[in-house]
Amino acid sequence: MLWSDPPDEPPEELREAQNKLRRMGVVLATATVVLTFLLVWR
Repeated sequence: MLWSDPPDEPPEELREAQNKLRRMGVVLATATVVLTFLLVWR
């Protein structure tokens, strides 16, 4: 890798989008587990 090569870091917008998708995935997984518990408990 040369000193003149651009950094391998993704742009700021891409990092923000990845963080949002990761948060959405966590929220969706948690909601699925809670909904499953509620449906089984009844």
